[in-house]
Amino acid sequence: MPEQDTLPPAFRASDADREHALRRLRDESVEGRLSQDTFLHRVDLALRAQRLDELGELLSDLPVGAPAGGLAARAAAAATARWSAFALRVQSAWRSPRLPCLVLPRSDRTVFTIGRAPDSDLALRDMTVSWRHAELRRPGGGWVLADLGSTNGTRVNGWRAGDSYPVRAGDLVSFGRAAFLVAGED
Repeated sequence: MPEQDTLPPAFRASDADREHALRRLRDESVEGRLSQDTFLHRVDLALRAQRLDELGELLSDLPVGAPAGGLAARAAAAATARWSAFALRVQSAWRSPRLPCLVLPRSDRTVFTIGRAPDSDLALRDMTVSWRHAELRRPGGGWVLADLGSTNGTRVNGWRAGDSYPVRAGDLVSFGRAAFLVAGED
């Protein structure tokens, strides 16, 4: 696209033309080619400009083309920012705790006990788990989790389970501080 100061003066300035001029002024100010007062004065004039020749006058004493390193520097900065954001997401995922899976059983049984008692179907050693903490039940086609009056509660996706809360693969369940990710039937 040709520079604004080379376009015929009869054309009306569009919002895109004004944005281009404002970007050039900002870039030149960042590069140190415009003082802050000059920059602010020219931004005010650019916002009031009606024609392309008015915008062209604001840019006429600036070097033609992109400032040295301007476009490349912005592209490098944008690439660095994207890479940094990606690295931060990977680092966060790496440091996040890996939850053990609670696999929904494939069995004819319809009730499974969870607690610290050694005879529980899912025996947990965590001291925040009650002796008889909860039950996993299959009343029909799906599964429900029922708290059995435990001291530290049973939760599904952060909500208290109460005496019947539906669970399915992908849910986060916790018994006291012992947390699990529900997986589909094995």
